[in-house]
Amino acid sequence: MTLGLRKLLVLCLIGAVVLLANFLVVGAWLSDRGVIDFAGRICREYLTGTAITIIVVLLILLVAPRHNGGGFARRCRVCDHVLIGRGSYCSECGSKAT
Repeated sequence: MTLGLRKLLVLCLIGAVVLLANFLVVGAWLSDRGVIDFAGRICREYLTGTAITIIVVLLILLVAPRHNGGGFARRCRVCDHVLIGRGSYCSECGSKAT
């Protein structure tokens, strides 16, 4: 984890604590702006049970593409080093290439 990512995580945590500490004030502000009514209308109009089911199924089926290693260049599963050719072991970390 890089230093910039750690700083961002700490800032997000601080913001979450501040929002949780003042959730009544934030809720009243959102209600005054009409955001809560808008969100309720969107939920009633567009988020039916079928739409939610389709969204959940698509999120479950969404996976990163994996290469099966059938080509000339592959990647080591341990160190992510590029393996050229049909060698049985990774030259970088020594693990068995499958």
